[in-house]
Amino acid sequence: MAAATAAGATAAAAAISLFAYYLLLHKSGSKFPWSRTTGASGRRTRRKGLVEAIGNTPLIRINSLSDATGCEILGKAEFLNPGGSVKDRVAVKIIEEALKSGDLVCGGVVTEGSAGSTAISLATVAPAYGCRCHVVIPDDAAVEKSQIIEALGAIVERVRPVSITHRDHFVNIARRRALEANIASTQIESNDRQTNGSAYVKTKMLHTKQTNGSAHANTELSSTGKYCPISDSKGGFFADQFENLANYRAHYEWTGPEIWEQTKGTIHAFVAAAGTGGTIAGVSRYLKEKNRNVQCFLMDPPGSGLFNKVTRGVMYTKEEAEGKRLKNPFDTITEGIGINRVTRNFMMAELDGAYRGTDREAVEMSRFFVYGVSHTRECLLKSAFN
Repeated sequence: MAAATAAGATAAAAAISLFAYYLLLHKSGSKFPWSRTTGASGRRTRRKGLVEAIGNTPLIRINSLSDATGCEILGKAEFLNPGGSVKDRVAVKIIEEALKSGDLVCGGVVTEGSAGSTAISLATVAPAYGCRCHVVIPDDAAVEKSQIIEALGAIVERVRPVSITHRDHFVNIARRRALEANIASTQIESNDRQTNGSAYVKTKMLHTKQTNGSAHANTELSSTGKYCPISDSKGGFFADQFENLANYRAHYEWTGPEIWEQTKGTIHAFVAAAGTGGTIAGVSRYLKEKNRNVQCFLMDPPGSGLFNKVTRGVMYTKEEAEGKRLKNPFDTITEGIGINRVTRNFMMAELDGAYRGTDREAVEMSRFFVYGVSHTRECLLKSAFN
């Protein structure tokens, strides 16, 4: 519950900051190049369907940091996407490319292994394309994420955390679920032809030998004769957010251009963390193509090897030193970012350097944000009543 409370507080603080930013611009006019846009290129007031509500999120001036440093520091308000994160863009791009290629069809099921954000986004977006969603999530992730995903209508499979090299890592299980859905779809079509529409007689999606006993209860056919949600789909598609370059392309073609347009090309530096690496790769590459002088940096949490990969060219973190490696090398409160392998998406990044951030710094900075926002709100209220 603490995780949910902290996330709620952060979202609320950011929302207050956005409102304050709007009031300042509206009342006095902006002296900054990232002022609100108007006309055809501005933020649409009416959008057609859920998918059109994704993206075109505002840049928010972080007043507390900007005032303290003398620099203009902006945050991209990706929490305003319908699914609450930047991963909505990735979900749209992955699904649209899969539908276009024929790897996914309307009525199919999208499977993914995710610590939460991408799973929420896929569960949010998939129904807009007539598809369903099955996500596999490590059971050490906040339970509130699973509850949100289930509320969105997706199947949630919580599994124990293991190494990516293990066949029962949540990503590898998600890959199998897509394969199983394809097998089930083929069997259903075959049985439909043989029994003139009475498909259930010979259909069983999973077999203990196929899954090594790791099948989740929800993915087994029940004794009632009804199909489970995944088995009556028109095949499966593994989103593969870590290695699918549609992730990178979503940010190269969408997020990066937005940031460039909103800052009117005056941006000097871009900083982001990385999980799959898609956001930092797509945005950094686009900004570098527009202006080679834009500096792009990675912020890496404890236990992740990306910092050393960027700064020293070696994928290594001290928690993995010989004789010190533990079953779970490091536990951090920063869910969904940091990784100990180089993904295809991260390989596309063009970075000038990296910083290491601690959990303590992350928590203290979040409190600093809240104070800064609260202080700004108090000043605005006083101004309004004077």
